[in-house]
Amino acid sequence: MGAAAQPQDASVIERSAIRKISIRLVPFVALMFFVNYLDRTAVSFAEPNGMGEDLALTAAQFGFASGVFFIGYIALEVPSNMALHRFGARRWLARIMVTWGIVSLLFTWVQSSEQLYVLRFILGIAEAGFFPGAILYLSQWVPTRHRTKILALFYLAQPLTTVIGAPLAGLLIERHGLFGLEGWRVMFLGVSLPAIILGVVAWFYLIDRPAHAKWLTQQEKDWLEGELAAENAGKAGADEAQSHGREALKTAFTSARVWTLSLIYFGFIYGLYALAFFLPTIINGFQEEFDTSFSVMDKALITAIPYLPAAVVLFFWSRHASRNGTKVWHIAGPAIVGGLSIPVALYMDSPAATVAVITVTACSIFAALPVFWSVPSRFLTGAAAAAGIALINTMGNVAGFAAGYVTGWLKDFSGGYHLPLFLVGGLMILSGLLMVWLSRRPGDEATHLDDPAPSAAPLAEAHR
Repeated sequence: MGAAAQPQDASVIERSAIRKISIRLVPFVALMFFVNYLDRTAVSFAEPNGMGEDLALTAAQFGFASGVFFIGYIALEVPSNMALHRFGARRWLARIMVTWGIVSLLFTWVQSSEQLYVLRFILGIAEAGFFPGAILYLSQWVPTRHRTKILALFYLAQPLTTVIGAPLAGLLIERHGLFGLEGWRVMFLGVSLPAIILGVVAWFYLIDRPAHAKWLTQQEKDWLEGELAAENAGKAGADEAQSHGREALKTAFTSARVWTLSLIYFGFIYGLYALAFFLPTIINGFQEEFDTSFSVMDKALITAIPYLPAAVVLFFWSRHASRNGTKVWHIAGPAIVGGLSIPVALYMDSPAATVAVITVTACSIFAALPVFWSVPSRFLTGAAAAAGIALINTMGNVAGFAAGYVTGWLKDFSGGYHLPLFLVGGLMILSGLLMVWLSRRPGDEATHLDDPAPSAAPLAEAHR
């Protein structure tokens, strides 16, 4: 009788453990991500609300300032994630937050485009490794079958950053004159301090592994540690050396899967940051294009509109993938829909219609991203997972730089946003097609997403 009840008991323990992680851990890491994304995109709210005029920025200069952040980020992304794997997430993520908060605070007193470039570059160095580190950290807490759900809850912070952050930025910008500062400088002051505070709290709040969590029962700890150890053993196979040091880096950097996923992610992030950095400027241009006028708060609220539906779609799309098994169309479908929709926005005849189409694009990007991030952990583990996830995210940061700089340059070159947004659409469609190709590649079962449950390929085969 006890043996018959054992599966049911295991199921109860599983549900309880995942629920506690979803409540006690994920919201805090998501809050860290919220502040992270707000700090790196705050420049997009500042530019059309005084900073561009005060610093005499052209579109290309603003695009370069937006994108140069990613050069510093890229340089230290993989080393940072390897350091996180070595020293533990609690120490490393807390250190990153305090460092970037201090650098972000210095934007309050920037006086020239050159100073803006330098600070954006240093901010990238300070933030390097946070996002892939957070993805790696959460992936180390739950088995593969629960990761889409957990990463979706985490990823909700990104669209909600704009839903909440844009009006917050508007309120801070309207405090023009506070402490003798221009409104956009007050905004930088207001969004930077939470990073420092949250980083200090993270040092004491975060826990490196389930075995050390006092809020889990011993049965829940044993179940989580056992499930994760079994998965890692299955991925590592006989060659455990692949999980350490130089072999881990070699595994990640010679993996065709990792590089293909990197290119797919490039297209998504190019679209994400083209919207993030230039949507406030595009909305500001509605005033001349459609002969209307908006207050600072009006523009902030309009900027937030596409991201609230995106958060809702992200949640339900990821829940569907988690409950029914991740399919290739969970990633490729949104990529193609988003790629087709973004150029359509250029031909709308009103601000409302333009924002409606941009909303479709935002929903598409955010629907795919958390599902996408459940894929690398299907075939990488340990230090190789740290290096592989960091490499994929590094390509995303190359896209972040390119999206800012190229969009601004093409806008100055062509006189409008038609050419740069057609490029956004093309790259997103390419991401969708690459995802289909990767999922259909013969002999590559670990990325055959139409399987209801992922099959763990040996890590030694990750180069395929």
